[in-house]
Amino acid sequence: MEPQYKMGRSWWPGFRILDRYIVGKFLGHYIVAIAMIIVVVVIFDYVEKIDDFTEMHAPLSAILFDYYLNFIPFFINQFSGLFTFIAVIFFTSKLAYQTEIVAMLSGGMSFRRLMWPYFIGATIIAAVSMSLSLWIIPISQRDCVAFEQKYIKRRQREQYDRHLYRQVEPGTFAYIRGFSKHSSVASFFALERYDGNALRNSLEASDVKFDPVSKRWTAPRYITRSFDENGTETFTQHRNLDTLINLDVVELGRLNELLKTMNIIELNHFIDQQRAKGSDSIRQIEVEHHARYAYPIGTFILTLIGVSLSSRKVRGGTGLHIGIGIALCFSYIMLNRVFEEFAKGGGLPTMLAVWLPNIIFLCVGIYLYRKAPK
Repeated sequence: MEPQYKMGRSWWPGFRILDRYIVGKFLGHYIVAIAMIIVVVVIFDYVEKIDDFTEMHAPLSAILFDYYLNFIPFFINQFSGLFTFIAVIFFTSKLAYQTEIVAMLSGGMSFRRLMWPYFIGATIIAAVSMSLSLWIIPISQRDCVAFEQKYIKRRQREQYDRHLYRQVEPGTFAYIRGFSKHSSVASFFALERYDGNALRNSLEASDVKFDPVSKRWTAPRYITRSFDENGTETFTQHRNLDTLINLDVVELGRLNELLKTMNIIELNHFIDQQRAKGSDSIRQIEVEHHARYAYPIGTFILTLIGVSLSSRKVRGGTGLHIGIGIALCFSYIMLNRVFEEFAKGGGLPTMLAVWLPNIIFLCVGIYLYRKAPK
């Protein structure tokens, strides 16, 4: 009788008892690792914020369901690659040191066939991670951000920068100072139009109120300044400002907080909108867009590296495998952060910068796979 891994059509390896065993152990170790670190992180986070919770009289139900229930998916997705890597290395090292992998390969199973159940597990994790990244986390972050802005004093002060400078269309910039969400009033507002590097005209007003329904900015008084080609200034005072500009109040918040609360459809629309305006923040937004796809795909690469690295029995035991694996995984996370900053600063194209760590570590994974025991 043929072994189970040799049965079935060649293009479909099947899903046999051994595959179910490996997938179950892989996902089991992943879930246990996630659960253990989440408990630790939640405890430390609660201890850090307990003074704010007490002082601001945050209800227990809001702490549990509005904050921590929405905080956990974000944390899981943020470090999913690390936990995947640890789960793969820990479980595979145990198989290697119990000579189970040797028995599988000696029985005629190829290393490529051994990878099949691991990639089934990686597919499940990547699918969950991508669903979280594209749809679930943006929804959960809205409640989480709202909770922080209401009950965390530090976040209340950080909701809006005191000095906001936004490009509303090519050559036209809006400067807003001291905007308050509660009153929808800015202490100072200026709209400037440039021709190249030269300021051509500007509109300035104090105590400007934003109407969230009509999207209009109003003020009792305002001034206009214009400059001719010789630099001569014309200064005029006016009453009853009532203007509509291509700038929504949601764009006045901190960009990172805003992007975290957008699902993929809203993010795509926001990218088109900001690109049409010629916004100088477009690179940061594009980095967020590409990262939502690149990180889940990295699950497959880290799984390939983890299995190839830990399937060989070496001196040092499981601890050596885990040590090398964690070093590689943190190198992957660090490269992601470094290349993201390059992309935001214009040093590299955003798509290349976000995907480059995956490309580099895919090459590492292919090398380790070729060196793995066959």
